[in-house]
This record gives sequence, C-alpha cells and structure tokens, in this order.
Amino acid sequence: MLYVSVALILLWALPWLFNFLNVQQVQTPFILYSGVIDDFASIENEGKVLIRKDYKGNTYSEKEFDSILPMFYYRQLISDNRLPKEIKGVKLDPRIVQTENFMFRNSPEEVNRPTIGLYTLLESSSGRVDLEMPDDVFRITDEGIEFIDIASNSVNEKKSKLFTDAMLKKGFVFPAKVVAGNPTTHKDYDEGYILVDNANNLFHFKCVVGRPFVRKIDKDPNIAINYAVVNEFRNHKHLAFLTDENNKFYVLLSKSYDLIQLPVEEFDPTSQAITIIGNVLDWTIKIADGYSSKFYAVDANNYSLLKQTEYCYEMGSFTDKVQEFMSSWELTFTAPTDKWVKARFGSN
Repeated sequence: MLYVSVALILLWALPWLFNFLNVQQVQTPFILYSGVIDDFASIENEGKVLIRKDYKGNTYSEKEFDSILPMFYYRQLISDNRLPKEIKGVKLDPRIVQTENFMFRNSPEEVNRPTIGLYTLLESSSGRVDLEMPDDVFRITDEGIEFIDIASNSVNEKKSKLFTDAMLKKGFVFPAKVVAGNPTTHKDYDEGYILVDNANNLFHFKCVVGRPFVRKIDKDPNIAINYAVVNEFRNHKHLAFLTDENNKFYVLLSKSYDLIQLPVEEFDPTSQAITIIGNVLDWTIKIADGYSSKFYAVDANNYSLLKQTEYCYEMGSFTDKVQEFMSSWELTFTAPTDKWVKARFGSN
C-alpha cells in the first residue's frame, strides 16, 4: 500500500511541479475575416510590437486595420467619420451595424457542468420593456411538465395540465432529452426554450401572454440533436445554435424555423470552445481544441463557406515535448473542460 501510494503521489506531483515551473501561456492571435479584402486579418505580438496583417502578407497601420474591419471597429470609424456608406452593395449606417453585430461564446465548462433539472419560464410577451423572473420553476418528467411554486414548493396542477396538454397536442413525447434556454432578465427579449423530446423531435417552447406556445420544428429524422443554445440577438434572425450526435453544427432561423447546417468540419461542445463574431456581411467562427484553433468565414446571408484557416501552436521545444509525454500518464483531479473533481489518468 505504501508503494502504491507513493507511485500515485508521484504520478500527480511530478507533472504538476514540472508544469508549475515551466508554465507557458498559449496565445492565439486575434483573427477575423474581412469582407473588405476577402481574407483573414490578424493582430499578434512580435516581441512588444503589435503587428496587424492579412494572410496575403500585407501589413497595416492601426487606422488602416480599422478600415478593413469596419463592422468590428465601427465605433472608431463613426468617431472619425470614416464609416463607409455601403460595402458590396449593402447599405450601412450605425443602426444597421449595431443591430446585426453579435458575439457568441460557448465553452466545454458550460456544457459539462451539472444541472438540477429545474428551469424558469419567462413571459415572452408581457408588453413591458423589462423582463421579470417568474415565481415558479418547471421540470419535465416522464408524464409531462410540472410547474412548482417557489414559495410553497407545491405543484401548480392547473398550469401544469395546461402546458402538458399543449405539448401533447403538438406530438411531444415525454420526457425531454434536451432542454435549452437562456433564463435571465439581462437580455432584450425572451424566446423561451428549445426542446428535444424522447423521440428526437425538435420543438420551440415558450410562454406567450400566460399561455403555452409550442411549435414542432420540421427536420431530417436522421438528425439527432444533442445540444442547443438559444440565441436572443438584436436582429431576431437566429433562434439557436445546435449540434447533433455526429458533431455537425447548425443554426436555427427564427421566422422560418429552417435548420441549416453550417460549413464547419466538426464541433464537439463537450471538448471544444467556440466563438462566433458576426455582422451583416459575414461570420467568423473559431473552434479551439487544445493547441490548435480553426477559423471559418461564413456568408451571413446564405451561410456558405467563404474561407477557412487554422492556427496551431508549435510544440517544438524540449519543454513542450516533455509536457506532451507526461500528459499521457499523469494523474490529475481537475480538467479545463468541466468542474468535477475526480481522478483522471492520461490526457483529458
């Protein structure tokens, strides 16, 4: 037992000590697609100097860089009176730019964290500017949906039956496999929840003037959605981002409920982080996985692929090779992809 204990301690302590003494911060350059030059542009540190350049090798001054990324630096361009009137036939003004710009981030920590299965359903059409949190929560069971009054901890039978009947009428098969929403008042409007029932059917679910709104979304029956994030962007165009069991990535449109596969090779939300910076012309999608990041430029209108590139952190030093070797057998108790504390052997 003594030898086993010593071995386990060494498996944990030696890699930890080595990493502690040789800590290095992996910095990915800021990379964004420019619809002006139809190429990726980046900012990266070279020593203590910021270098702004595109992927053709052209370098830019700070003002020039603002001009090739007008949607991202629109405030500076407005201040300088340099915001273009139109780009590629698309008319621009500050209101359009602000409405169409959005930023989306999602990390494995958010996906892998534990959930308690209780959710809040906000009123989506209260007639008031400010959203309010309800005085109850809901859970979805094998038999239906139950609303529980927070103060009394009792089930509201009348409301539960009203919403359960509405869901059954639309063909919902209990229980739910996926319940995805954004239950906060810190947003402009509420779109409720995206649900996946026990038969892999996709639904939009919310509360409108105190009554249930349930919409079954048509999709290919072979697509099994396993993760979703509801979006409430200012432009009201995109209801959610979703992934399926094959790590395909989708966007769900708000008005038409079209489910469109985005031109991303693979995205696993349980192990990869994603950032999307979007504007009226294009989106830049960054998917980070360990020591590499893939970038995809997507047309904002037809969601086709414009360009893609990849940035890899070069692991050529002796320290990098030692860290890579130790990661195959080290003992750790935490991981960057979740909040669980448990024994883990080898690479996470």
